[in-house]
Amino acid sequence: MQLFQVLSESGAQNRFDVAIAAQLTPLVGREQEVGLLIDRWEQVEEGLGQVVLISGEAGIGKSRLLQGIYDNLEGRPHWLLEHRCSPYHQNSTLFPIIESLERWLGFRKEDSSEDRLQLLERRLEDYSVQTTESVPLFAGLLSVPLDDRYPQLNLSPQRQRQRTMELLVQLLVEAASQHPVLAVYEDLHWADPTTLEFLGLLVDQVATSNVMAVFTFRPEFTPPWGSRGHLTQISLNRLPQRLATDMMARLTGGKELPEEVVTQIAAKSDGVPLFVEELTQMVLESGLLHEVGGRYELTGSLTALAIPSTLQDSLTARLDRLGEVKEVVQLASVLGREFIYQLIQAVYHQDQVPLADNLKQLVTGEFLYQQGVAPEASYIFKHALIRDAAYNSLLISRREQYHQMVAHVYEESFPDTVETQPELVAHHYTEAGLNQQAITYWQQAGQIAMRRSATIEAVNHLTTGLGLLEELPDSLERATSELAIQTMLANCLLQTRGYTDPEAQQRFKRAQELIEQVGETSQYFQVMFGVTAFYLIRADYQACGELAEQFFTAAERNNEPFALHLAHCLWGCSLFYQGVFAPAHDHFLLAVSRYELHEHRHLALTYVQDPTSTSLCFSARILWLLGYPSKASDRIQEAVTLAQEVAHPFTSGFVNAFAAVHHLISGPIELALSYTDAVLELGQQQSFASWRLFGSIFRAACWAQMGRTSEAIAGLKQGLLAIAGAGTLISHTQYLWWLAEAHLFDGQADEGLKVLDEAFAHLNNTGERYWEAELYRIKGELLLLPGGSEGEAEACFNQAFEVSRSQSAKSLELRAAMSLARLWQQKGKASEGKELLAGIYGWFTEGFDTPDLIDAKALLEELS
Repeated sequence: MQLFQVLSESGAQNRFDVAIAAQLTPLVGREQEVGLLIDRWEQVEEGLGQVVLISGEAGIGKSRLLQGIYDNLEGRPHWLLEHRCSPYHQNSTLFPIIESLERWLGFRKEDSSEDRLQLLERRLEDYSVQTTESVPLFAGLLSVPLDDRYPQLNLSPQRQRQRTMELLVQLLVEAASQHPVLAVYEDLHWADPTTLEFLGLLVDQVATSNVMAVFTFRPEFTPPWGSRGHLTQISLNRLPQRLATDMMARLTGGKELPEEVVTQIAAKSDGVPLFVEELTQMVLESGLLHEVGGRYELTGSLTALAIPSTLQDSLTARLDRLGEVKEVVQLASVLGREFIYQLIQAVYHQDQVPLADNLKQLVTGEFLYQQGVAPEASYIFKHALIRDAAYNSLLISRREQYHQMVAHVYEESFPDTVETQPELVAHHYTEAGLNQQAITYWQQAGQIAMRRSATIEAVNHLTTGLGLLEELPDSLERATSELAIQTMLANCLLQTRGYTDPEAQQRFKRAQELIEQVGETSQYFQVMFGVTAFYLIRADYQACGELAEQFFTAAERNNEPFALHLAHCLWGCSLFYQGVFAPAHDHFLLAVSRYELHEHRHLALTYVQDPTSTSLCFSARILWLLGYPSKASDRIQEAVTLAQEVAHPFTSGFVNAFAAVHHLISGPIELALSYTDAVLELGQQQSFASWRLFGSIFRAACWAQMGRTSEAIAGLKQGLLAIAGAGTLISHTQYLWWLAEAHLFDGQADEGLKVLDEAFAHLNNTGERYWEAELYRIKGELLLLPGGSEGEAEACFNQAFEVSRSQSAKSLELRAAMSLARLWQQKGKASEGKELLAGIYGWFTEGFDTPDLIDAKALLEELS
């Protein structure tokens, strides 16, 4: 018996490290690419960070090229950090980052939670990033319990996600300050969306660090980062015939193959290095060659050799020659590209010795690479194509059986994996054809992704579960499961696409139908909120009010305080847009009074945006309308401050948008433009199409007041077309008013009046009357331009005055009075104008430094 003694850890970090003993495939024809990588590394050593993109088809040698740079770095101080994406984890948030981080921290399966926390604290302290914020964030990422050792983070899930990614980049840069870092991210065509977002952050910040980030991917992946000065792209092409022949010679140890064999291998491999290797290996193992004088000769006809025509055929042929060991490699293929001994042992259900021997045979045959010694060993397929060939060779019935066995093993023996990666168990149950079990885990995966604000991953998990659900027979249980998934999915779509998304609306309506079928459940208020919000966005204020009343009744019946909070907010919105200001304000004040930041901040995630910040914004608008401009400014600042504390991006967009509009109507214009820029920036950063769209309209409205009327008119027209196309009808009268105002500033009476015709039509169709007085007033101003009617203008001003008075909108009443007073002054009725304006101006008790009241005071002096 051959004996071995353990001397030390091997230090193996990747599949090539553990394959050195078996001799790596020769690196042929890549001298130029290796030289380019070395050049970029030397720049990194000088403090000029680099990003290198390596693309190429499967089997072309992307990973083998990386080994070339690894070899050249031997003896140079550096750290190598490897990250591998996986087809089983395309929607597992930050999967390759977490896996690499656990290796870097030295986590072991047997470590306790306390051990892992201490390892994390020590590592972060080594790199000067251990803080009361960083430890909880990394612990949350790694699913390490904290107990009460650290204070609870006052961050929204979105902000936690963003801050975690920022800290990951900071940690990498800090590590690079001690030794240059080579950070490799392989197979980005299988990367989860959040990992791609993290890599975007890394690309932006790596240029001034000692970090070289290398990304590998297949041609179907399109890098989203554009061109940068520190970014290099390498495309690996197939080998020409002479290099393929050279590679064969190296694989045979310099022993020459028969010319006809070389010709066929070169032709059929078509320059794909992995295919060259597999065909050469197949020929050497075929028994049809014998060595004569340091060269190989055929022992029979070349026809008998039957060299496969495709790489898949070649791999399949090699698998078929494995005999009974083939079953082990097939089972391994079900586990994924990488797996651990404990997992395959638990699934195999046979003697340990045959399994170990079979795995050893697969390692010797270079189907697998091994790291460590069983039972602590881990394995990785030499190439993803070998794994695919083994998996595809399974009969469907056998494949389903294996997947079911793997799912059961995870549930029974790997509870930590089930808790942190339920999508893995969901995948195995899905492939096993056990939909009911799979649906439960897809839903859990969606919930975890939502908590991490990984909304794209959450949508993918939930959509997969919903697709499986549709295959089940109708039942109350199915309807209940569908209601939960449809509700979660609708909320995810709202967060990623905004209130106008038609798919989210469709899913909320489907959820509403399911509630009627199964009765009120825990999802009732989320569904009703979503449906009511859609009616609001589409300016169906009557339906919105009726649903808000139902919402309120259900909240009272179920004694749900937070639901009452929401009901007041929705009811107030419905009344506001219909021009019923005072009662609307009462609802918003009641909503605010029921709010506790620490208790209710999670509502922003559940209901797309924070309802209290929303209520404060509407309260500010109503206060201004009712004639309290200073209180209104204080209230809008209160909303801005709360939004910063809530730290919820969509809420921040909403509050900044309201602040922009507030200062557009009350001044100063500089503040309006500042908040508009914040809306646009956040919309760009967070990919919120709605805030980018609204921000562009606000910016155009600012331009109009700044004298840039041509740009304003063009921008407003474009924005109005875009929001109409998105199905957004809310506030349409005000947006059209801005366009009419821009035409007024430009002296275009006819164009402005046409716009107002559209605004009044919208008002009559929807009952949107909150800006009705201003529509009449601006129409009067347009009618005073050359070619208009002074009498019609006066009638419009009087109508504006009456509407604003009926709504108790003192600020709009003041504007109407100023327009009337100016007109009467021109008609020789200055005293009547002064009397009208003085009475309204005298009502105000605050806000005398605001533009409207400053103008009113100046006009009174002029009329005296």
